[in-house]
Amino acid sequence: MSNVRSFSRSFSGGVVTPEFWAQIGDSTFQTGLAKCRNFVTLPHGPAANRPGTQFVRKAKLGDTGVDVRLIPFEFSVTQTLALEFGAGYIRFHTLGATVLAGSPAAYNGATAYTVGKLVSSGATNYYCIAPTTGNAPPNAAYWYPLPSDAYEIPTSYAQGDLFDLHFVQSADVLTITHPSYPVRELRRLGATEWTLVDVSFAPSILAPTGTGGTATTAAGPYRDYKYVITAKNEAGEESVASAVVTLNNNLLSTGASNAITWSAATGAVRYSVYLQSNGLYGYIGETDALTFTDDNITPDLAKTPPINDNPFGSTSNYPRAVSYFEQRRVFAGTTNKPQNLWMTRTGTESNLNYSIPTRDDDRVAFRISARQVNTVLHAVPLVNLVLLSNAAEWRVSSVSSDAITPTSLSVKPQSYVGSSNVQPVVVNNNILFAAARGGHLREMAYDNNAGGYITGDLSLRAPHLFARRTIKDMAYSKAPFPIVWVVSSSGRLLTLTYIPEQRIGAWHYQDTGDGDTFVSVCVVTEGDDDAVYVAVKRTIGGNVKTYVERFAARQYPTLEDEEDETAPQYDLVNSVFLDSSLTYTGTAATTVTGLGHLEGRTVSILGDGAVFPDKVVTSGAVTLDNPASTITVGLPIVADLQTLPLVYQGEAFGQGRVKNVNGVWLRLYRSSGVKVGPTFAKLTEHKQRSNEPLGTPPTLVSDEIKLTLSPSWQSGGQVCVRHDSPTPLTISSLTLEVSVGG
Repeated sequence: MSNVRSFSRSFSGGVVTPEFWAQIGDSTFQTGLAKCRNFVTLPHGPAANRPGTQFVRKAKLGDTGVDVRLIPFEFSVTQTLALEFGAGYIRFHTLGATVLAGSPAAYNGATAYTVGKLVSSGATNYYCIAPTTGNAPPNAAYWYPLPSDAYEIPTSYAQGDLFDLHFVQSADVLTITHPSYPVRELRRLGATEWTLVDVSFAPSILAPTGTGGTATTAAGPYRDYKYVITAKNEAGEESVASAVVTLNNNLLSTGASNAITWSAATGAVRYSVYLQSNGLYGYIGETDALTFTDDNITPDLAKTPPINDNPFGSTSNYPRAVSYFEQRRVFAGTTNKPQNLWMTRTGTESNLNYSIPTRDDDRVAFRISARQVNTVLHAVPLVNLVLLSNAAEWRVSSVSSDAITPTSLSVKPQSYVGSSNVQPVVVNNNILFAAARGGHLREMAYDNNAGGYITGDLSLRAPHLFARRTIKDMAYSKAPFPIVWVVSSSGRLLTLTYIPEQRIGAWHYQDTGDGDTFVSVCVVTEGDDDAVYVAVKRTIGGNVKTYVERFAARQYPTLEDEEDETAPQYDLVNSVFLDSSLTYTGTAATTVTGLGHLEGRTVSILGDGAVFPDKVVTSGAVTLDNPASTITVGLPIVADLQTLPLVYQGEAFGQGRVKNVNGVWLRLYRSSGVKVGPTFAKLTEHKQRSNEPLGTPPTLVSDEIKLTLSPSWQSGGQVCVRHDSPTPLTISSLTLEVSVGG
């Protein structure tokens, strides 16, 4: 019998499938894990237990346990929200709280109300859904009652359609598409003034009206001269043509002229005049006045008035995909034309006009020619515009100019994988999308050697996390660490530490509570970090309820403490390592109320940084054994980590020999509460306390510790690490001392 030592210096490989455990020559094997539950592997190698979630609010229909969809909205760096989309409504959450309606002014019958305005009447707040004066609430034609103190707006989106909504944001407007609904814009007019309106696919400026004219005649013969006028606004957007003005004259005669007149168009700064020739209207001039004189100007048929086009005007013609690219808004994939793509006129949001002959700034409309019928599901802007369908991926670029125009378009297939309907995320210059079949997550990136985009399977080494399951929702957080958050149909939250330029792609997974499941996820910027909001289904009193929660951030007392390796990095008093938690701060107390959302559940408690005994929530409250000033109560989180089977330099790398792990050395970083053993049923706890005063938080360990384990001969020589305390744990390295049998 001999003893060997094995050193794991990094966990950046993440969890790998048991089918991979024999691939000892693969680099990922040296940094991989057999299990990584409720841990996150950090980009630089350590494994840290995940923070807990803070309870935000029960979803509007949360008592029925239905799904809700969370969608991010970022108006500015300091104004971000997680939007709760439910059946027929939208609610708004920010900074871990729900936006409230406040105290609107009382309804006034003399006031002209517009869509989005709030009023109060009879102790109820109402949202205006149609312009009105003198129609007092309750009146379903004009007013939507807010069922609680939360601010919300009504929608027509059905429960079953929520996860098929696609979206893109520009400034304070969120564009939403779905093949069963008209294209809509969610517009932020104020903190509690939002509107959801159908998009009008027409120029933002109307054509001039009141057209007419006077012919100054001379010698005949006479003929009809037909004119149309367009209006232009300050942005240079041009209206469609006005009604035709017909004047009978002979402009070839000396002194003959036609004076065309019109009424002012709202927002117009200039007007263009066109004369018909050979069936087309050609440009003859421009003016800022309301009249124009034609004294035999030759029309330029290379410049004609715009022609209005709205391909999205009816059921089965609503697009699925939406994006922005090169100053155009992009739509694609209607039911009737699944392989078609449309791009608005340059510099416009909704103008789909075109001209004859075609101009470079006209709207772009084309159909992808493919070997089979494909439905375009997503349009993703990178250096090129990338289209993802259910069966293939294409690159859209320009062949003869720097920018895409109606005549310079090139569409080339890049791969034939296919995407699901889950909206992809962009990481650096890579697209991450859920595969149409198999449930795996794929990456798509440009490759110079290939001269195009190539795809790869990010789930290759951890297929057991995805097998027989599908991806339901997805989001990406940049800070403090780059992590992709994937909601699985299993109810787990699959997480991927992903840094493509460093070839880091480590999987781990998060679960929560007994039988509780994740439903949706979104990420918004809050302060210096990205805040991760989740919708969670929890069983309370035998009934499933849906909550909105936010992952907490690890707390740093001061910048100096963060930089000082000897100082406690985590503020244990305010750190949150519990799920669906609520924190009380005030005078020292022994009772915490407001826990009705966890009624009947066993909860863990952290008081002033010290771990208290678990309690059961009764009548929405728990009573502590001792008073504390800052108390966090929530569902316990069990974090498990397990190493891969032991491999060492020797005959057959130690395969075929039984092993017993005698001792483990863990290098911890500001940690507390770790248990280690050969199995999760035989764990040894590190006795951390030494000389701290009774009732004070334990001192966090930043050192190498040794634990002697219970004997357990096994073929793999694996070690299990468990953390079930509401405190931080970061493992920098792990060393095993193993006895090897014959």
